[in-house]
Amino acid sequence: MITRHVLTLDDVNLMLEGAQKEADTNGWAVSIAVADDGGHPMGLRRLDNTPAMTGHFALQKAKSAALGRRETQLFEDSINGGRTAFLSAPELEGMLGGGVPVMVEGQIAGSIGVSGVKPEQDAQIAKAGVAALGL
Repeated sequence: MITRHVLTLDDVNLMLEGAQKEADTNGWAVSIAVADDGGHPMGLRRLDNTPAMTGHFALQKAKSAALGRRETQLFEDSINGGRTAFLSAPELEGMLGGGVPVMVEGQIAGSIGVSGVKPEQDAQIAKAGVAALGL
């Protein structure tokens, strides 16, 4: 048997708050999504004046980060580097920067995805959400 870590509702709310604080500090309108280790949505927050499509993108980035157990920027870099066949990977639709896994003791516990600004800014906000957990 393996004991694994999972996100609780309190964790999800901490991540959403931490990410929103980072976005608000920088004046960025984004959508923020948190997923469990299987990429299933646990929370979504779309800030004021954020395009509706960003909610979908944030959810997909969170799902891809959870299933891939890595930052989605690595997927984007791989594709941009010429590995376009990766675009056909099943279940991975959010292969743009801005998805970050939550790793605890080397295991995936969940993820966060952000969409609405530049990829590096989306990732900055997502990492602030993970940092709010104090791991």
